[in-house]
Amino acid sequence: MWLNVSNEELPAQERLPFWADMLSRELAPLTVSSARADADFPARGRLLDLGLVRVASFDSPPAHLKRTWADVRQADPATYQLTFVSGTPLWISQRRQDSGLVCGDMVLWNSSHPFEGEVPDRGRHIQSHILQLPREELPLPPDKVDRLLARPLSARTGMGAILSRFVTTLDAYGPECEPRDLSRLGAMALDLAGACLAQHIDAYGDLPAETRRQALLARVNTFIDHNLGDPELSPADIAAHHHISLRSLHTLFRQQEETVAASIRRRRLERCHADLTDPRLRRRTISAIAARWGFLRPPEFSRAFRARYGVPPRELRQMALGSVPDTEGSR
Repeated sequence: MWLNVSNEELPAQERLPFWADMLSRELAPLTVSSARADADFPARGRLLDLGLVRVASFDSPPAHLKRTWADVRQADPATYQLTFVSGTPLWISQRRQDSGLVCGDMVLWNSSHPFEGEVPDRGRHIQSHILQLPREELPLPPDKVDRLLARPLSARTGMGAILSRFVTTLDAYGPECEPRDLSRLGAMALDLAGACLAQHIDAYGDLPAETRRQALLARVNTFIDHNLGDPELSPADIAAHHHISLRSLHTLFRQQEETVAASIRRRRLERCHADLTDPRLRRRTISAIAARWGFLRPPEFSRAFRARYGVPPRELRQMALGSVPDTEGSR
């Protein structure tokens, strides 16, 4: 489960030293300083152990960070730290490379080398999600990965977007997971991170077959989620988009405990369930909600919905929202 950390209940003068000590413990020994005249430094964070990897999520004021060779000699966790930045930009310099200001994307640093970083004071906190990757577990040549240090890496497209979404959604769903599920998520995070970094260094062929399989599955699942509203979406379309055979697609889903078509239908029904119980959409008709997620025939939708949730769509909506307008277009 998440370990929550905060310095906000401490006296103002104790907040920065507490935060610097926590970062040195949880990431790697480093120095944190702030240019704020009042020395106030309210910050909070969350830490999640996923077995092979760890995730840290921080919300903190602008600051300057520095890790020296003395810090490296003091303790080196031998990790790559892949950081997703939002809110206020961050820059990092390591091994004669400088990221420039990064916001909305990722930046990588290596705990075995000194680095320097800063969050400019723009009146806002920085929100960062850090994926801590043990170097010995990452299935890529270290000399190639080191080319990416202190370089901005896109988190808006391709594997970067998939990885970013995976890490940030752990905030919402991580606490619900059992220990064995967290271990699986850690293995998945390592596979996705490896695939993401490999794309930037032309080393996709260096990845193990299972890592490539997991990365392809993640891309397929993301494509399905983005196209659920298309009533024509089919396994054949999905296979063609990813340049694989239909047989290969079905083989990919063999370990998912449901077929491709069943996965599409389940996700559509889940989206319909969420919309039907959303007070903000109470004036939208049931048939419009169903059509939004690819169900164009109201009777077919009602049967499928009742089979999954045990009640018709209208009844579920009434239970969730009370009375609704008499403009429904589906039973």
